[in-house]
Amino acid sequence: MSDLFSLQGKRALITGSSQGIGFALAKGLIAAGASVVLNGRNTEKLTKAAAALGGADTLAFDATDHDAVRAAVDGFEAATGPIDILVNNAGMQHRTELENFPADAFERLLQTNIASVFHVGQAVARHMIGRGAGKIINIASVQTALARPGIAPYTATKGAVGNLTKGMATDWAKHGLQCNAIAPGYFDTPLNAALVADPEFSAWLEKRTPAGRWGNVDELVGACVFLSSAASSFVNGHTLYVDGGITASL
Repeated sequence: MSDLFSLQGKRALITGSSQGIGFALAKGLIAAGASVVLNGRNTEKLTKAAAALGGADTLAFDATDHDAVRAAVDGFEAATGPIDILVNNAGMQHRTELENFPADAFERLLQTNIASVFHVGQAVARHMIGRGAGKIINIASVQTALARPGIAPYTATKGAVGNLTKGMATDWAKHGLQCNAIAPGYFDTPLNAALVADPEFSAWLEKRTPAGRWGNVDELVGACVFLSSAASSFVNGHTLYVDGGITASL
């Protein structure tokens, strides 16, 4: 049974992994036996994150830049070896009521939350297709299914991630790839720092969530290991909600 979930000999590229969810997933995949490639735009933060993990490869590129992504992925595969697992984790948030939402912030959300999934997913999948195997895991959100005031554009981007995941599976399953998504609920991360610090919001969230609390980022690791491993060999196009039950109840 342990072999079913083992990632021994596998290499995972995780975008936006110098902190938060991406860093926690990197740590978890390493514990399951994988080697990890950290990605971000800030090389100093990547170096510190790699050191904190006891050693990991780093690959700095802007996930919203199609040409830069392609060059970085192709160069890494040629110089170092195959990327067996891709976790598309890079993302951002901007909170403003919809009627006053800045157009430039909307465009940044589109590029960071959706376009990056396309750019990196396509670049890595081209190599996976040639090998007839690969795992792609896109980080969606509870907002893939639910809206909340003040984040309508973010909700739109995460809905798109869910459907792009289905499209990836539809196009690439025949090549031996499994493409799925993890949809976190509310987790204590740098992206949610303002909400975590708001006692009124935390009280609302604890009442709204059947589990009665914020999630801990380590609680996303099991889902990621499952979707990265042989245990999910016939799971494709699925969005796995890890949300303490928030999408299950009114």
